[in-house]
Amino acid sequence: MTRLDPATYLEHIRAESGRFAEVLATCPPDARVPSCPDWDAADLAWHLTEVQHFWEHVISHRPAPPETYTEPERPATYAEVLAAFDATHGAFVAALEAADPTDPAWSWSVPGDQHVGFTYRRQAHEALIHRLDAELAAGRVTELPAALAADGVDEALAVMYGGLPPWGRFDPRPQHVEFRATDTATSVWVQLGTFSGTTPEGVERSGEPDQHVVPDPGVPADMVVTGTAADLDAWLWHRVGDDRVSITGDADVRAHVGAVLGQAID
Repeated sequence: MTRLDPATYLEHIRAESGRFAEVLATCPPDARVPSCPDWDAADLAWHLTEVQHFWEHVISHRPAPPETYTEPERPATYAEVLAAFDATHGAFVAALEAADPTDPAWSWSVPGDQHVGFTYRRQAHEALIHRLDAELAAGRVTELPAALAADGVDEALAVMYGGLPPWGRFDPRPQHVEFRATDTATSVWVQLGTFSGTTPEGVERSGEPDQHVVPDPGVPADMVVTGTAADLDAWLWHRVGDDRVSITGDADVRAHVGAVLGQAID
């Protein structure tokens, strides 16, 4: 999978955040967000405000870790929340524009992409998925950009589901799954396996279902998930159901994949 260039990620951050704000501006603050059942529209607006506020701090104070970060106080009214998002988004984009994607910067990425470029990519997808959440709340869903969604399939599988902390071990199995996007002619492959290790707190974890992105292994897939790039991306983020993708393959493999993808990644 070829990543998008930093300028394209930044443009998507602007566009998806703009659409997010536009939709929420005409949405009742108490409208439920069906893809995030615990949230209403006001909660969703504040969530992305907090996210972009945090990463603006990270980029502005690079490469220091966010040990001095202070969370913003949520305003009392919906109008003030939306205004806070607009101001926060402007400051966040300005910080990214002033940074080189190759600059060292803190991130939570494991095993570790400690550069500004991590934030460019991660926050393009954060804005994209939460734009979809806003549209679901408002009942006005529009299509996800195919190229960004195709990159999002890889990002979801490799970053959100596929991290391996330094104290962990991945034991691979000879089983592979292909996530095939029909409209972009791209595929992301994962190899199944198990995760084991001892956490820094001393908790033993052993034999948990896991999977990691790998190059095309050159063997038939044990399971194939097929759909448009947009549907695959939304499906991996639990924003659409199984009816939007086609799943074929071994039942045990499907159960293993379901255990991995059943984790919440909001």
